[in-house]
Amino acid sequence: MSNEAVISTNLTNLTKLSTGKVRDMYDLGENLLIVTTDRISAFDVIMPNGIPDKGKVLNRISCFWFDLLKDHCENHLISTDVTQIEELTDQEKEMLTDRSMIVKKAKVFPIECVARGYIVGSGWKDYQRTGAICGHELPEGLRISEKLPNTIFTPATKAEEGHDENVTIEQAGEIIGEENIKKLEKITIDMYLSASEYAQSKGIMIADTKFEFGIHDGKIIIIDEVLSPDSSRFWPADKYEVGVAQDSFDKQYVRDYLEGCEWDKTPPAPLLPENVIARTREKYIQAYELLTGQKF
Repeated sequence: MSNEAVISTNLTNLTKLSTGKVRDMYDLGENLLIVTTDRISAFDVIMPNGIPDKGKVLNRISCFWFDLLKDHCENHLISTDVTQIEELTDQEKEMLTDRSMIVKKAKVFPIECVARGYIVGSGWKDYQRTGAICGHELPEGLRISEKLPNTIFTPATKAEEGHDENVTIEQAGEIIGEENIKKLEKITIDMYLSASEYAQSKGIMIADTKFEFGIHDGKIIIIDEVLSPDSSRFWPADKYEVGVAQDSFDKQYVRDYLEGCEWDKTPPAPLLPENVIARTREKYIQAYELLTGQKF
């Protein structure tokens, strides 16, 4: 285990374009460098200490899925070899190894593309209130964590801060065009179903996931991260039970700890104790190893 989490980057000779909840983005001229840090957020607040190796796990999982799903949609990945970036110092190259991608620049669609196979999270709250999720009418009597009759596509507008906002397919079409949203719906559902079938064979259920897309050279490509524990709900298949909240391969320990704190869920967040950090790290690595069949 690495001793320290990488929670910030400041590369000497590259221009930083953005700092997200987890990723830092740098300009490489024609391309971009995306660095996946070990930052972790909960309730839309970034924690003061990170999870060692989390960024490496997320980066490797995305690369794994990019390769597995390449027949469904092209992606933005060019290389993970940061040694070819001459502007980096040797120390920076060492820090960035395994947690970075050199990617194509794309014109990003301002829409999160969410596929839901099970009823949970904000979808469960919508269903309890309205009997529908993002305009999809659903049968009465569904229970939390239950498999939906069909996988549904529920787009959301991307928020710079705070929660993304769920919208209907028609509303998303008004933002990016009806033809584009139809294409993204098909790709999203197809990739989710293919990934779910694969993951199930490895003992993981994918309850839902979100994708981001852009346009590069006139083609739709998938960007950002893919089917990671940060962008998806992964459940252990052998513990699945309808009607209750599920165990998950993500930041569950962080959320559980914070729910028990006297913290009002606004910055600054409290420091995470070592045992919560260690157990969360184990969950991320377990998801990687189960999905890929490789030791971390």
